[in-house]
This record gives sequence, structure tokens and C-alpha cells, in this order.
Amino acid sequence: MLQDQIAIVTGASRGIGQSIARRLAALGAHLILCARHPEALDSLAAELRSAGQSAETFPLDLTGETQISALAEHVRQRHNRCDIIVNNAGIGHMGTPLHQMSPLDWDRLMAVNLRAPYLMIRAFAPLMIERNSGHIINISSLAGHNPLKNGAAYSASKWGLNGLTYSVAEELRDHSIRVSVVAPGSVNTEFSGKTPANAAARLQPEDIADVVALLVQQRPQSFVSEVLMRPARKP
Repeated sequence: MLQDQIAIVTGASRGIGQSIARRLAALGAHLILCARHPEALDSLAAELRSAGQSAETFPLDLTGETQISALAEHVRQRHNRCDIIVNNAGIGHMGTPLHQMSPLDWDRLMAVNLRAPYLMIRAFAPLMIERNSGHIINISSLAGHNPLKNGAAYSASKWGLNGLTYSVAEELRDHSIRVSVVAPGSVNTEFSGKTPANAAARLQPEDIADVVALLVQQRPQSFVSEVLMRPARKP
């Protein structure tokens, strides 16, 4: 169980992030819910509190370095600890060949999918190092292991996130901080902006939440560096 632990989840207003937040709160963690949509965050926080769980909201745009710094300062001043970070927020730009993608769209995608996890780690690793404990979980994708036609930029961002995770894990393991990556395949969310086909055959957001819960409850002498997740049957 995670009583008295502080857990930050980005992209917590919907989909995978919302399910992860619910799961960690049910395990006793105090959730700090982060996303760009304050109304959705407030609704989730109210739901958790009505169930006797603990949550607060911190709306922010993860592309803003100063906003992430403000979040870190808030956490330090209010809690003076951060036990779990789930870098879940992400965007896609599918269906377009790379040579037709604008530099503006490329920069936005990389800012959310790769730069934001870097900024979060940069902001919160010092607080974890002070306590000589913590767990950082980056939500990647099987697209970070496989070619993705008409999704090259998204794939590149997830390949980069995987490499970042493996390397930061080596940098922080001497401080007893675990850094893991979860890479799911097709998930039943509206990530692409529309309801996916064959929704029942896909991974469900709760499946990813269950894996995150497993990771953060490991015994302290070990950590799982990577989990690859696929639907049992191809959607």
C-alpha cells in the first residue's frame, strides 16, 4: 500500500492517466493531478475525495518550463516529498507522412512527449535524491520499438523516451530511485481524437493502471525497468 506517499500523474484528466490516478489513490497515495483541463481534474479529484481518497489538482501546460518549476515548488512547500511521478501525458500526430508534417507540429509533439518528461525529472529528481527514494514511470508505446508508418514523429518521440528512461535509471539508481517505462500497444482511449475501432479487443486504460500499481509496490531491492504490453488478440 502507498499510505502517505505523494504521487504526481500527468495527463490525469482522461484515459490512461485518469485510470492510473484512480488506482494509486485506491492504494492510499495522495494524488496530485496534472493536465491542461481544470474542470476535468476537479471532477476527478471530487470523485476520489468522495471515495475517501486524497487528491489535489494542479492545472498546467507541460510545455511550460516555468509551470513545471512552479509545480515542483508547490510540492516542496506543501509536502516536502515526492514519491511517485507518472509521466503519462502525450499527444500523437498520426496519418501524415513525415515530409508533410510541419515543423510547428513536430516541435509541439516533441515538447509534450519528450521534453516534458525531461523537465519533470529535472524538477523532481532533487527532491527524490534528498530522501534517497522514489519511482519515476514513463508511459511510452510499442511505437517506441517498432516502425510506425505515417506516425514517424510519434514513434521517434517514444524511441527517445525509452532511451531517456534507460539512461536516467542508471543515473538515479545509486540514490535508490527506480525509473521504469511502460510501453502499451493499442489502448481503448480517444487518444487519436475519435473512438477507436474494436475497442473491446484493445488494452483498456485499467490494464496500464494495474501495471503501474504493480511497479510502485515492488520490494525496494529491485525494480522492473520496462514492461511491454499487447492486447491478447490483435484488434
